[in-house]
Amino acid sequence: MPGSITPLHLSPDRLLPADPGVRALARRLYDSVRELPVLSPHGHVDARMLADDTPFSDPASLLITPDHYVTRLLHADGVPLEELGVGRGPLEESEARAVWHRLCEHWAVFRGTPVRHWLESELAGIFGVTERPGTDSADRIYDQIAERLGDDAFRPRALFRSFNIEVLATTDDPCDDLAAHRELREDPGWRGRVVPTFRPDRYLEPGRADWAENMARLGKAADVDTGDYGGYLRALRDRRRHFVEHGATSADHSHADVRTDPLPPAEAARIYRAALAGEADEAQSTAFRRHMLLEMARMSCEDGLAMTLHPGVLRDHHAATFHRYGPDTGHDIPVRAEFTRALRPLLQRFGTRPGFRLVLFTLDESVFSREIAPLAGFYPSVYAGAPWWFLDAPDAIRRFRGAVTETAGFTRTSGFVDDTRAFCSIPARHDMSRRLDCGYLAGLVAEHRLTEDEAFETATELVTVNPRKAFKL
Repeated sequence: MPGSITPLHLSPDRLLPADPGVRALARRLYDSVRELPVLSPHGHVDARMLADDTPFSDPASLLITPDHYVTRLLHADGVPLEELGVGRGPLEESEARAVWHRLCEHWAVFRGTPVRHWLESELAGIFGVTERPGTDSADRIYDQIAERLGDDAFRPRALFRSFNIEVLATTDDPCDDLAAHRELREDPGWRGRVVPTFRPDRYLEPGRADWAENMARLGKAADVDTGDYGGYLRALRDRRRHFVEHGATSADHSHADVRTDPLPPAEAARIYRAALAGEADEAQSTAFRRHMLLEMARMSCEDGLAMTLHPGVLRDHHAATFHRYGPDTGHDIPVRAEFTRALRPLLQRFGTRPGFRLVLFTLDESVFSREIAPLAGFYPSVYAGAPWWFLDAPDAIRRFRGAVTETAGFTRTSGFVDDTRAFCSIPARHDMSRRLDCGYLAGLVAEHRLTEDEAFETATELVTVNPRKAFKL
């Protein structure tokens, strides 16, 4: 009936097993871990937000515009990204309200998706919303959230505390001065832990049009002459030390593949010179990047940063959208990945090196059981990264546990990674993972493959121990 209110209700048993007996055990397992602190070892929240602690401006800029999980499905349903505030900077109140209406008008597109689960958890769990988003309820929900955002309890630092976040890792350019991280660490009123992550992708890809410019930036940041290959390596080592000094525990890498084929030093130096002159061809650029991924592993062995790899994404698939709105706007598309042969040169050299950590993520879930689990099940350095990006969804997470556990067990997995720019979705994403893992463990107990005490111990370790070990937290 027009104008009627459809309630928004979160079942306490959401995502738990359908079988009543197994669900009862899963519920008890979940209750044992639901209040544990959040360890977020990889994500894209800006540390400046927490350093400045400026109130959030409006519901749309907080919950819709920065979250490409949300905007991509709305775009697929015919809503232009411009109408969602993407690429537009700060929104006027009327603009933010219009963006919010677009979400509510198209709420049905999220049925059956993890995005629906996260958004509902945010709306109900954080902001106390009790009615389902829709055309009739859009303004009421917007006003309720906007009112809450004016309260000091909903400023960034207060939410960080209420989310029970123990560690939050950001993702940062090697040339970043990390001033926001330094300000947080030196602030006597701040009790949280926010660490940077070294993300050197653009400085390992000499095929980029801006390679010479990037090398100049890297040299300036490190105060090193990057006019030759030796200076380039020194600059990278210097910037890694800078990150370690500011609390970094890992270096993150995302390229088209993870081949780690070595080059003779003289050949690497020759390609580097050619790239600076704009004369390196595609084959040479690819060979240099693969060689440098191996060098990044060598540097991780030297400075102790865990190394994470997440390949297999064709970024900026729609050129027109990229040129208008920039990267990370919803049109990065997965491609097939290969790890076994690609990583052999790296693992031959460093796979059994004490202290080295290599966390392998993928968007090609066919490699979970075929390649990643066997690698993690032999090499003490290798951890199977949790389902990430398009795979951080209920059914994919269950498939991951089934595919990896039989070969690598639980201890060789990384713990959950939220990988999000949407700050308020962090607790919802980690809660989803805990519910699903508890459901999986309850199933093993029901099949007499695990005892209850082992299930409770494992549930806790997946949340508290695994991410600390894999990411050196």
